[in-house]
Amino acid sequence: MRGTPARGARTRRLAMRAVLVLSAGAILVPGPRPSTAAASPGTGHPTTTPRCAGLAGTRIPASAVSLPTRGARVRAVSVRTDVVGGETVTYCQVDAAISPVDPAAPDIGMRVALPHGWNRKAMMFGGGGYNGTVPDLTADVPFGPTDRPAPLARRYATFAGDSGHRQSPAVPPSLDGSFGVNDEALHNFAAGDALRKTRDASLFLVRRAYGTDPAEVYFAGGSTGGREALVVAQRWPAAFGGVISAYPAWNNLSEVLALGYLTQVLSRPGAFPGPEKQTLLHRGVVGACDGLDGVEDRVVSNPGGCHFDPRALRCPDGADTGPVCLSDAQIGAVTAMSRPFRWPYRIASGETGYPGFPFLSGADMSTPFLGFGTTAPAGPMPATSGYGMQYWDQWVKYFLTRDPLHDPLAVDPRRPGKWLARISHLSAVQDRNDADLRPFARAGGKLILLHGAADELVSDRSTSDYYERVRDVLGPGPTRGFLRYYVLPGANHANFGSPAFAAAADSLSALERWVEEGRPPGRAVVTDAVHDRTRPLCEYPTWPRHRTGDPDDAASFACTH
Repeated sequence: MRGTPARGARTRRLAMRAVLVLSAGAILVPGPRPSTAAASPGTGHPTTTPRCAGLAGTRIPASAVSLPTRGARVRAVSVRTDVVGGETVTYCQVDAAISPVDPAAPDIGMRVALPHGWNRKAMMFGGGGYNGTVPDLTADVPFGPTDRPAPLARRYATFAGDSGHRQSPAVPPSLDGSFGVNDEALHNFAAGDALRKTRDASLFLVRRAYGTDPAEVYFAGGSTGGREALVVAQRWPAAFGGVISAYPAWNNLSEVLALGYLTQVLSRPGAFPGPEKQTLLHRGVVGACDGLDGVEDRVVSNPGGCHFDPRALRCPDGADTGPVCLSDAQIGAVTAMSRPFRWPYRIASGETGYPGFPFLSGADMSTPFLGFGTTAPAGPMPATSGYGMQYWDQWVKYFLTRDPLHDPLAVDPRRPGKWLARISHLSAVQDRNDADLRPFARAGGKLILLHGAADELVSDRSTSDYYERVRDVLGPGPTRGFLRYYVLPGANHANFGSPAFAAAADSLSALERWVEEGRPPGRAVVTDAVHDRTRPLCEYPTWPRHRTGDPDDAASFACTH
């Protein structure tokens, strides 16, 4: 996915406005996409140099924001010159706060970076985990390339928010769920309300700074940010012309329930495999499945064909005899982690389960911070337990029971008892993605969806399920008219730690060409940012199989079923 970003006004919209045939049989000819900005005049003549000084103390009226707020105010303005991905960029940094309707709710903290030499485009970044901090506006999109500039260095105006609360320094990063006791804060985060509020307030400042609207507004995020990317495409289909969603936790409550079940499984006596056994399992899987793609490179490229049986690592008589084998209790735990989890009750979202994690097909439990930790989960929850277990702990305390002293092990996701009604209510808030993206497609929006096949925190199987739901609603042809989905073998969650394949692809340039020129993504290459090798970027459900030639060259592989 390589190309040069356009500078200046919106380019032609010809082929991309072609006939869109929906699954229901209706034939629609989309016209020009509605303006991505709310109606509000700029100040002065359009410019590519921001009027930074004039933004100090700016009040943003509530009328400029589509959802209810009490307006917003600029708290600080500064001119910065930073090296962004090796390129020196001068920009105006604006910090602002959006006031909630409920005085007891926290503000939404937001930040906008307004570069000199603006390219007439804007990029909103999504967050991660429970959010609580403003994402780095100098960062790249998820799985960004090593040989192309980040959005700010491309002279995008970039912006983001903290989703309506601030992370406590006493809690590990992105793991503070305490805001969930307030309904407005909960909806800002879980339903995505803060996304629209932040977008509208940010574009108000962009217009004030440059005297004109952006020609294009894009969104990019991974994990929680990937979920947010799908939320904005569904809830506000004309608000963003293009969206990059990576490893999205789109069915947030469904995954939380699965993590809660695994928390209980791993807390059983003798069930938790420690770090050495986690590594043992991963090596066993890779050793058994690495060569299924025709080359041994420590990457499981065909996870669908990998069916590792953890009993191959069983200790004699099933007892725990040390780090070189797995006990029966540990085999049961890793099997439960890798199988679908279903719950025997109805919830408002209509979801019925979560598809399990790929620990028996290439994912590594021992990834630092995002993995399954070094100690078993317990009540109270140890800081050394897995990320997902700590996420469940915060959800139980602040979203579900709203009791910060509640024991996370006292709630059984299979038999929630008195908590069922609350779980059902939360499902309607947290799992709002119904996969009907027809309005987004009709508005001319384009979506690039990416997920690593070795993701240890958000299952790629869940994203594949989402993609298949979209295709079921729209039909294969119309879906391909606005969406591309890629599963990246060997890539884990956010390239954290030492993944088998540290994926890097220029999805932003591909999205620009698709949205602005009507040129859909073609044959693309993904680079390993750590090792000197490339692979073809294969559209789901295909995967890269080695045919002949250099195993470090993408040209030696073909995408196959």
